[in-house]
Amino acid sequence: MRATLRWAHADFRAHRGEALFIVLASAGIIASLLLAGALFSYAANPWQRSFNQSRGAHVWLHTRPGADMDALSGLDGVASISGPFRTAATTVESRGARASVTLRAAEVTQPDTGRPLVTAGSWLTPPDGTERDGAVVLESSVARALWAEPGDTVRVTGPDDTPRTLRVSGLAEAAEPRYRPGGAPGVGWVLSPTLDAMAQGQPFGQSVGLRLQDPGDTDFIVQRAVTVLGADRVAQVTKWQQARAEAGGDDRLLGQVFAVFGLGALLAAALAASGAIAARVRGQLRDIAVLKAVGFTPGQVTRGFLVQHLAFALLGVALGTAAIALLAARIPGRIGDAAEAWQGLPGHTALMIGIPCGAVLLIAAATGLSAWRAGRVPPVPVARAALPSAAPMTTLGRRALGTRVPPALVLGWRSAFPRRRRTLVPVFRLALPLALITVALVAWSTLAQFRSRPATVGMPAALTVRAHQPGGPSDTELERTLAAVPGVAAVHPGAEMAALVPGQTGTITLRGLGTAKDPYPSAVVEGRAADGPDEAVAGQGLLDLLGVRVGDWVRMIVAGRPQILHLVGRVIEPESGGRVITTTVDALRERDPQLRPDYHALVLREGVDPRAVRSTLAAAAGTLEIRETPNPADRLESARSVIAALVAVLALIGVTELLTLISTGVRDRGRDLLALKAIGLTPRQIGAVIVTAAGLTALASAVLGTAVGAPAGRWLVDAQAASSGIGAGIAQLPPLHVLLTVIAGAVLGAVAAAALPATRTARRRLADSLSETL
Repeated sequence: MRATLRWAHADFRAHRGEALFIVLASAGIIASLLLAGALFSYAANPWQRSFNQSRGAHVWLHTRPGADMDALSGLDGVASISGPFRTAATTVESRGARASVTLRAAEVTQPDTGRPLVTAGSWLTPPDGTERDGAVVLESSVARALWAEPGDTVRVTGPDDTPRTLRVSGLAEAAEPRYRPGGAPGVGWVLSPTLDAMAQGQPFGQSVGLRLQDPGDTDFIVQRAVTVLGADRVAQVTKWQQARAEAGGDDRLLGQVFAVFGLGALLAAALAASGAIAARVRGQLRDIAVLKAVGFTPGQVTRGFLVQHLAFALLGVALGTAAIALLAARIPGRIGDAAEAWQGLPGHTALMIGIPCGAVLLIAAATGLSAWRAGRVPPVPVARAALPSAAPMTTLGRRALGTRVPPALVLGWRSAFPRRRRTLVPVFRLALPLALITVALVAWSTLAQFRSRPATVGMPAALTVRAHQPGGPSDTELERTLAAVPGVAAVHPGAEMAALVPGQTGTITLRGLGTAKDPYPSAVVEGRAADGPDEAVAGQGLLDLLGVRVGDWVRMIVAGRPQILHLVGRVIEPESGGRVITTTVDALRERDPQLRPDYHALVLREGVDPRAVRSTLAAAAGTLEIRETPNPADRLESARSVIAALVAVLALIGVTELLTLISTGVRDRGRDLLALKAIGLTPRQIGAVIVTAAGLTALASAVLGTAVGAPAGRWLVDAQAASSGIGAGIAQLPPLHVLLTVIAGAVLGAVAAAALPATRTARRRLADSLSETL
């Protein structure tokens, strides 16, 4: 063992440059993977991120007037209290939209616990006497429903039914249940004088947040708090599990996709690092033969290489992990914010330990294989000159040289593809990160499709309009008025109701949309659209829930009456987890002839801004409630930065693999290059051979990677969409010019990386030394 360690130390001193490259490559790859993990967690856990940054409350108690909130301060298990805050139930209107909002009295200084995170605009400031209207900070989900932005003016109707105007000072995120139309109200924060002026002597409610020492004691603390306050005084209790569950639908989809990306990147990183180690072992065959000749056993050689390269890998992994742990939070921009927030997110410790350990284990497995091969090297050196280094020149190659094809191209092709087995291994290893980059671009294109072509992902209607006045215009008059608005292409009446399916404890959504004469343009991906009596289409979530397929009949109970529909197609359904069955309004009227549409869906002309149409409708008919169709892309915007970071990580892995490939090729083909120089090739031509070989290998890998990555990415996105209930069929391949850019970038990167080794090789002395023949 002592002799093995002494040889490892001597070998390290003799090859410091190669050892430094392995250590730095391992450190860079591990640091990139950890940063990618930080961005993955940052994007896939938005609620947890907000909860940690705001020191959110685990329990919010909303009480009626007269509750003694001071009694909560003595509860065991409560770490801190946010509030109590006086509250008032209001209705806020903006640009034709209306939402129920609970206004909460706040101070200029935000509380330490349950602190709203301002994402746009600013927090409340003391009035300076020049501002006529008060200010309000709206929670982000209710602000989106109201189309409200900082600087806008909203109309607020308080408990005294007197409308007032408030200026939107800012938008904020809170780790509380989101606003849902017809469900939970939104949250807004105003200064105490503003709330007093709005209530006009009416009694206030109160809200208090409890941050617990142990989140597992939530139910027990809630029972004790309700007992202390009195059950008749508590109007509502919201727990952190409820808020996280409401925000967790998108997190699961993102988490699954990013987990696949992360495992693929870890595999590619391990292959790149092990490739660099295997190349170094192949470059020391002469030294290994000498060791065998002086008495080293195969086991000693194997252990020596294994210990040496594991030490390099451990050092690189330790450096990369330490750099991320100490310096990542100081990186400017979103990456630094993600790294700082990641430290408080679930799974931080597991990833900080799991990613480096997984990389070390994979590198150890690959190093063990290379070390085992090193142990089998014969003790008597075999001259490379006695062995064929490549396949003989083919007839096609000789003809190409005879037709004055540039020698660099012909010889570069022969150098890049010498033998079938030796050709496939480097091509496949370089193709892996390129394939993963293509998969990431498929995810990027799919997200962009939600913005650019929402009709293809089940959202052809950009706006929905509801009429609140019972004595308003008839359905025909309203449809005629809406159709006359500039920019509106079609108006479709719609109605939604809860339906109970026999054998199910929960309800599904039955939707009537469009008519038989003017059907709604649903995004049908299987079967056909519903155009006949009792025909319907459904989302993947409903098909999975009921265990049915396209072509089956479904029986349900709606308002105590049976409804039987024939499923003729499957559509992309981004709402309600895909548990929606859609038919025409005419089919619903067969069951209930008195049915009137609840709303009208507006399909706009291509290129028309929904905000402009909304403003026109609000000015023309102030009694209409106008809402924008929720777009899942709004909740997945953070995934774009993660995908960009993933592409950068994979590019770094690809560069590492490429440098290893180039150095191995230069060393393996060194004798041939010297022979070419001896027969008259100029240094520039010899350098061109090396550059051409690297470019052709990168071209083959890029073509293979994009060809495999495009269908693999499409399958992955569709599989995740199907599991989430949206349904397969949303995946969008990147445009052809994007794929060509990836291929061109890989080739240009290989050419640039090979330029320096090619220049150095072309300047070598004309000698066929022992070091070149072993």
